[in-house]
Amino acid sequence: MKHYVRLACFVGGALFGSAGVKLLTSKDAKNAYIHITAAGLRMKDSVMETVTAVQENAADIVASAKDINEARASKEAETQVEGQEA
Repeated sequence: MKHYVRLACFVGGALFGSAGVKLLTSKDAKNAYIHITAAGLRMKDSVMETVTAVQENAADIVASAKDINEARASKEAETQVEGQEA
């Protein structure tokens, strides 16, 4: 009895696997794969545009921060020079 159950499971699995292969290689499945891949490529392009915008904003922020630090450093240097002259 136990062997029949195992044999039935094996045969069922083989049939299911064969049907699955036929289903996955059908024209409808191929069209679905094409549409899914096209959607993935569109999503990639959208994400890359967003990443580029974020990188540009980050570069602007870093440049502004450097300008602020340079202005602060020059102001401190002027203060030190005035302190030494007095």
